[in-house]
Amino acid sequence: MTEALQRRLAERHQQSRYRKRRVLESAQGPRVRVDGRDFLLFCSNDYLGLANHPQLITAMQLASSEYGVGGGASHLVCGHSALHHRLEERLAEITGRDRALLFSTGYMANLGAVTALVGKGDHILEDRLNHASLLDAGLLSGAKFQRFRHNDLADLERRLQKLPAEGLRLIVVDAVFSMDGDMAPLSDLAALAQKYNACLMADDAHGFGVLGKTGAGSSELFGLNQEQLPILMGTLGKGIGSYGAFIAGSELLIESLIQFARPYIYTTAMPPAVAAASVASLELLATESWRRDHLQHLIARFKSGAAKMALPLMASNTAIQPLLVGEESLAMAISANLEAEGILVSAIRPPTVAVGQSRLRITITAAHTDADVDALLEALHRVVPAGLRVATL
Repeated sequence: MTEALQRRLAERHQQSRYRKRRVLESAQGPRVRVDGRDFLLFCSNDYLGLANHPQLITAMQLASSEYGVGGGASHLVCGHSALHHRLEERLAEITGRDRALLFSTGYMANLGAVTALVGKGDHILEDRLNHASLLDAGLLSGAKFQRFRHNDLADLERRLQKLPAEGLRLIVVDAVFSMDGDMAPLSDLAALAQKYNACLMADDAHGFGVLGKTGAGSSELFGLNQEQLPILMGTLGKGIGSYGAFIAGSELLIESLIQFARPYIYTTAMPPAVAAASVASLELLATESWRRDHLQHLIARFKSGAAKMALPLMASNTAIQPLLVGEESLAMAISANLEAEGILVSAIRPPTVAVGQSRLRITITAAHTDADVDALLEALHRVVPAGLRVATL
């Protein structure tokens, strides 16, 4: 085994795909200290800049004093605290669903929901660019698993038409695609699901808190109710600035997940104090709506500046603004040159994205300023090679 592992690691190095961890030495924010150096950060998913908000910190401190640190047990044993319950109720209210169910991570939420709902004899159809957790869930479910072309409704419909009458049908998509930043056509997908007697599930990890008039996410943005989008997943560690995830839906759905979702049944509950911080953050969605407005302003500012410089941005109107590079080694070089300029942006390479699709995954947050965005644009102008300059994709 030792030789095999060494060979695999050497291959990663040769392909410019070797990953290394950095050590963060400060709180999340537009400016951070990493590995002993100060950087302007443009690769965090803290989209609303809430991870270091004083109200979240206070809520977590107070809850720790009352409830302690550990969750103690799974939700079904003795780990489901009043704070967990309050958070689930607020999530259901905000998303317009009957109920919500907490999971420790988005990966667990996706794995738990999919494997609990479909199995052998059923059918699951997923967008090719879905998050790895959704793809893994589809494979592990035991259902017949198909991947349709990215945001290609015609391809999806052709596959739905060929399905046998027997078995459940589940269509699963990212609401906002994590590496491309574009959105799934949820209204059209909901119509297809209804037409072909299928159930639609959307992973709104990168939309919840950020999109929609009140921050309820992609479902609110598209105006989809519980019947049109029966299974809604969201995370709390991105736009909400806390930790964890949830599935929201009907009473029947949530009760089914409590009984059959193994990642829920057999996992210790998140610390109650983390749930308290999430509740505090949800209140800020209403009282600090300016954060979403400011974020949209910064996204527009960045896209406009990038277009003037003919930077190869991918088509996205969300906080995820990928700069398509192509080759792994070039993506790594540009990321390193930005680092030398004092700006931290991660290079995303295979297998996270397809071969030849390496990119810089630039993320903008509400904690950034106009000056921060301008500094990023100026640095990109200096480090992006002329050969990559094209019309915006």
